[in-house]
Amino acid sequence: MQPFVTVKGPAAPLMQANVDTDVIIRIERLTAGADLGHYALEALRYLPDGRPNPDCVLNEPRFVGAPILLAGRNFGCGSSREGAVTALMGMGLRCVIAPSFGDIFYSNCFQNGMLPVVLPERDVERLATLACKGDVTVDLGAGVVVTPDGDEISFVIDRLRREALLDGLDDIGLTLKWADDIAIWQRADRAMRPWVWKTQGEDRI
Repeated sequence: MQPFVTVKGPAAPLMQANVDTDVIIRIERLTAGADLGHYALEALRYLPDGRPNPDCVLNEPRFVGAPILLAGRNFGCGSSREGAVTALMGMGLRCVIAPSFGDIFYSNCFQNGMLPVVLPERDVERLATLACKGDVTVDLGAGVVVTPDGDEISFVIDRLRREALLDGLDDIGLTLKWADDIAIWQRADRAMRPWVWKTQGEDRI
């Protein structure tokens, strides 16, 4: 998984509440081998005939390929769909900033190298107002979002999740950091309780 340390760039203001995972990526796109980045948020980005929607902020030249998304409340709500995170990353996004997230979407972000940042709604709205004035910086190490005018807004991420993103580790990678300790415990437990470690077919009577 690609580590996340800092990201700097345009922050696209999609200030719409309750954008669910079916809007982020339709279920049939996940089963058709489609380019998920192309189809991410397609109901908003494209007209019925497939042409780019000129009224969608994500199609404005400054925000095409933006690494940061500013979103409304409850972003990523709805069904469990890990492909929603994959689709957004296929657009070039590495960070979503919102007042709140759907719980499963929030967890899936960390499993795929995306940083979800929860900020008070007034701060997200302020960032949206400043979006056209310059780039936004998200510094996970320092735990701050730097606005285009240089102000810093602090955010908090669970310590273990923060370390995992900084190191580019998913849950399996985090577990493997303890591989030596796990092996020591296994050897000790095997000596203490050998019957637990017997494989099928051993010691048959």
